[in-house]
Amino acid sequence: MIINYIKIALRSLLKNKGYSFLNIFGLAIGITCASLIFLWVEDEVSFNTNFPNQDQVFYVPTNQNYEGEWRTFYSTPGPLAQDMLDDIPGIEKATRSNLQEILFAFGDNSITRRGRYVDEDFLDIFSLKFIEGNRENAFANPEAIVLTQETSEQLFGKGENAIGKVVKVSNKDNYLVTGVVEDLPKNVTFPFDWIAPFERYAEGEEWMTFYGNNFSDTFVKLASEANFETVDAQVRALIRKKEENTTDYAFLHSIKDWHLRSKFEGGEIVGGRITYVRLFTIIAFIILLIACINFMNLSTARSEKRANEVGVRKAMGSSRGRLITQFISESLILAFIAALVSALFLAVLLPQFNLIIEKDLTLGLGNPIHVLVLLTITIICGVFAGLYPAFYLSSFKPVQVLKGLKVTEGSASFIRKGLVVGQFTVSIVFIIFTILVYQQIQHAKNRDLGYDKDQLLSMRIDEDFIPKFDVIQQELIRTGSVQNATLCNSQLLSGGNNGSGFTWKGGTNTEDVLISFRNVTESFFETTGMEIIEGRGFNKNYEIDSTSVLISQSLAKMMGEENPIGNIINRGDGPLEVVGVVKDYVYGDMFDSSDPVLFMNYPPYARYMFIKTKDGVPVDRALSDIEAVLKTHNPAYPFEYTFVDEAFDAKFKNEQLVGELSQIFAILAILISCLGLFGLAAYTAEQRSKEIGVRKVLGASVSGIVKLLSKDFLKLVGISILISVPIAWYATYSWLQDYAYRIEINWIVFLVAGVLAVIIALATVSFQAIKAAIANPIKSLRTE
Repeated sequence: MIINYIKIALRSLLKNKGYSFLNIFGLAIGITCASLIFLWVEDEVSFNTNFPNQDQVFYVPTNQNYEGEWRTFYSTPGPLAQDMLDDIPGIEKATRSNLQEILFAFGDNSITRRGRYVDEDFLDIFSLKFIEGNRENAFANPEAIVLTQETSEQLFGKGENAIGKVVKVSNKDNYLVTGVVEDLPKNVTFPFDWIAPFERYAEGEEWMTFYGNNFSDTFVKLASEANFETVDAQVRALIRKKEENTTDYAFLHSIKDWHLRSKFEGGEIVGGRITYVRLFTIIAFIILLIACINFMNLSTARSEKRANEVGVRKAMGSSRGRLITQFISESLILAFIAALVSALFLAVLLPQFNLIIEKDLTLGLGNPIHVLVLLTITIICGVFAGLYPAFYLSSFKPVQVLKGLKVTEGSASFIRKGLVVGQFTVSIVFIIFTILVYQQIQHAKNRDLGYDKDQLLSMRIDEDFIPKFDVIQQELIRTGSVQNATLCNSQLLSGGNNGSGFTWKGGTNTEDVLISFRNVTESFFETTGMEIIEGRGFNKNYEIDSTSVLISQSLAKMMGEENPIGNIINRGDGPLEVVGVVKDYVYGDMFDSSDPVLFMNYPPYARYMFIKTKDGVPVDRALSDIEAVLKTHNPAYPFEYTFVDEAFDAKFKNEQLVGELSQIFAILAILISCLGLFGLAAYTAEQRSKEIGVRKVLGASVSGIVKLLSKDFLKLVGISILISVPIAWYATYSWLQDYAYRIEINWIVFLVAGVLAVIIALATVSFQAIKAAIANPIKSLRTE
């Protein structure tokens, strides 16, 4: 019986090659699109799953109140980890962690890698797997360091034993390699290339032992019998117990939420990457639905072609159930062929998809789960797409069919039109959303940043570099490729160090205002293109300006005076005199306003150098000249740099991902919809061939016939536009609410999307309409 169904199905497919191709191609695109999304979703939800004890491991952020608003920070006081171990019975392990980028040197080989200074419990909390050495003795030596396998191979060579080797760190300290651990997978929230004892980092730094100084990540592991709610309540109360006159509190953030639910507002989780996971999962099902709609439309539209077959089979005694089984079998065969075609599409498209999403996804057909998901998608598509056509076709009455009476479509025509409207509604929503996402990104990119990010390089430096800076700066300028150079304690686009507790005369003494600190050299403003709008800049001799500060425009407004120059800002370190005001600039969140900034002329705290190259100088030449100067003064350091404009673009990674994927999905949705429309237009032209022949004989023009055949479809597209506009407006309006700095939705976007949809539909339908209009009427009328 099954073999018979397959034979009939294959015969039907070969008999109607054009419609079979449209169905297979449309389903293949839908399955391909859904598969790509599900691969991305799989990677997103698998973050940190390689670590065991998922229910027991937590990160400890802090909530701090500034100007009446709770803000969440991924940093805690140094003593918090040990105090949690001592005071909270439910906490089994706790560790501090501080991320640092340091230079390793071994012989003639030197590399810069990011890693963490941690307490010994870190090894147990994350159950690190040792390739060399062991967990018990890894931190027995205070000068120990544990490397990842990749870092070890880059330093010592592949296959070399690393245990016992001594590496020089930052050209001054010796570290003893006591272990090598397996490389972490890419889907880890807190990666590292090395780990070393926290005591080595904190040695002599007394300020790290006080509450009020938040600088360290804190991780904990709960005892297996511990109750989360009880332990979390104790963690929330601990900082207030240890430090008087504070409203700050810490809390537990599960390892399961580190990647997907890391966005906080008002001290509570409000979302994060999980929003995009849900969004794209819904989109995957929508694309599949559109592909299935094509199958339904084309199958029911071809009903008359199969009416005789149904009539004969029923007259020969075939039951309706067997007919339904046959038609669903045909649909499943189509779906399986589409799945095979989709596998080929995936093999070709996945590398390009990886470039867009910046991941390294693999098709993994050797993975049983991937095969099962693909089979499930295929079966669901096959059954869902074939269910309605099967019931519809099997409902024909054999007496009417065999007498040659025309099959009455009834509700089928209405449903078919409704499905076309649904397809184009989704396509138009995608078009509108793609345009608005692009506009939002450009809106933020084109805002007045307050600095010039172009031709600006950033590079990490160490403290040995700072005394040589004046000489290096002059040599860089003398190359003719560099306009200026400067030092700063943080990256230009990041929040950097910050704090509160400032007071001043006049205005409001808002001691709970969070202010960012920038320790810079006097050339900072010229190098970055920041504008001093009042007062003066710093003196080149920073000791002369050791108590002078420049403030940002927003901080000046808080001070409440028309001219803040000469005003005194007080904090625990002593009085600071305001000598200049800098125009506000954007850092941190590119879609929001930034915290006020206080600039101090104190380069010993600098950790980054910024270099502005001259206009018209080729990038390769400028980089070569800069490298030559830096190698002269710091030969041990590798020449590593980033362009600030590239770092700026990376700030829009999430939005660009949404925009690029929306664009792809919009194109695919339109393509699938057009395939269906193309098939329906061909069917309509075929059904009305005699009418067209009569009209042509009576003198109808080609344009008139094209208009006649196109208008019904254009009406459906018009209805789609009316439905899609409010849906798209609501969706994009809700999405834009997440951004403080956002565009206003312009009605022209909806007009453009509507016109584009009409043009696409018209182009699709017109091909078949023109083909029918120019056909010889004699062929269609000769049987009359």
